[in-house]
Amino acid sequence: MTEPEFTLTRTLDAPVERVWEAWTDPDQLARWHHPVGVSTPRETVRVDLREGGTYSYTMVADETGETYPTGGTYLTVEPPHRLVFTWGAPGDAREDQPVVSLSLSATGDGTELTLNVTGIAGNPGDDGVYDGWNEALDSLETHVDV
Repeated sequence: MTEPEFTLTRTLDAPVERVWEAWTDPDQLARWHHPVGVSTPRETVRVDLREGGTYSYTMVADETGETYPTGGTYLTVEPPHRLVFTWGAPGDAREDQPVVSLSLSATGDGTELTLNVTGIAGNPGDDGVYDGWNEALDSLETHVDV
């Protein structure tokens, strides 16, 4: 039986190094790492960027103030091209946590970004996970455009 997954891709008008920094710098993560209608307060973002290191952030719904604590563990850190991490609640140590794999490749003056989420079968419009990641990548694209 295959594990559920989905993949999103983007071609960004920014160099690989700039996109990598957007994914690994807490100040930048707070600016774009959330879906539409949600914010990520900078003071909630923590990054220990090393294999075995952890990250956490809390998204806040703009209208209701409802919070969504999120976090995980970095499994692979290969600057500036590959980042793999678990994704769930901070401190969640379940073996079946979703895993996010990010690959960045240079394409002329830009970057080809591939985001794969394993452990969730996301489809457009059927859950907040697929659409949330898609909207976050839209925000990333605006954030890194030069």
